[in-house]
Amino acid sequence: MSGKVQGVCYRQSTKSRAIEFGITGFVQNLKNGNVHIIATGTDLQLSQLIEWCRHGPDAAIVQNVEVTEIPLQEFDSFKIIRF
Repeated sequence: MSGKVQGVCYRQSTKSRAIEFGITGFVQNLKNGNVHIIATGTDLQLSQLIEWCRHGPDAAIVQNVEVTEIPLQEFDSFKIIRF
């Protein structure tokens, strides 16, 4: 995600939504001001998360969401990763 996505509780909100949707993986802030998410779930679950990410929490201003399919990774939960 790019835009105003740091300092607006984007990571915590993403974690809450991911858990609500039954998704595992992680979210982290990047040094360039973007937010990076790796998520594992069903197509429906991932579509729900992607749609939510396009808006994010109320204070966010999301300019771009880039989605890339990568090889399956397995996680036991959804976590926030700090720098």
